[in-house]
Amino acid sequence: MPKIPLIALGCAALLASCAPTYTASTIGRIVNASTGAEGTVTFLPGALRTRAGDPFGGNNTTIVIGGQTYAGRTALLEGVAVAPASSSLNFGIAFGSGQSNGNTSTGYGVFLGTPPEPRATLRAGNLIAKTAGANPRTLSCTLQVDEREHGIGDCTGNDGTRYVMQF
Repeated sequence: MPKIPLIALGCAALLASCAPTYTASTIGRIVNASTGAEGTVTFLPGALRTRAGDPFGGNNTTIVIGGQTYAGRTALLEGVAVAPASSSLNFGIAFGSGQSNGNTSTGYGVFLGTPPEPRATLRAGNLIAKTAGANPRTLSCTLQVDEREHGIGDCTGNDGTRYVMQF
């Protein structure tokens, strides 16, 4: 086998390991709960990660709905483990005896079960977004985000309109 393709393959692997990883934006939908009008919500890469962010930092989220474009900042808190519905401690004792081929046997056992492991970690947060212009419109949203950066949200406009979000 020629040495040139192996060298080229090795160089390509080395360069790929040094390249920054690219994470795509998370895109979801937003719906006006009164009219059913649909729009889109776009979270820039990193917007759905937990961090002690700067509340006055740059916008990391864009919402487009009803002919309006809102720009804002998403902030998430540390995750809270969500335990399954049954998180009790199990304890039991068992006794038994029997006879087989003239041999008698007895036995006993004790078992202690621990609660099941938590299924998921949810992070709570909010999003505050507004339109540009002299009379800006605002949206205030509460969010719940899982470890795969998918989630749901409820938003309220400054006029009292309610919106729901999935991403």
